Amino acid sequence: MNESNDKEALISLVEYATMHGRNAASVRQMVLRGSFKTARKIGRNWIIDKREPYPDHRIKSGEYIKEK
Repeated sequence: MNESNDKEALISLVEYATMHGRNAASVRQMVLRGSFKTARKIGRNWIIDKREPYPDHRIKSGEYIKEK
C-alpha cells in the first residue's frame, strides 16, 4: 500500500464515532484503554484508520468470566 492511500484512510476520532453510530467520548475512552490498533495521537487530536472494525467486548454467549 502506498503512502497516499494510508493518509486517505486516516480519519478523526469524531468521524470514526459518527461512522459507527457511537459517542465520540466513548470511542476516546476506548482509545485510551488500548482497544484500537491503528489509533494515533497527532498533537492534541486522535486519528484512526477508517477500515478498523469497532471492537465489541461484550460477552454474548451467556458464560461469564467470574462466578457469583
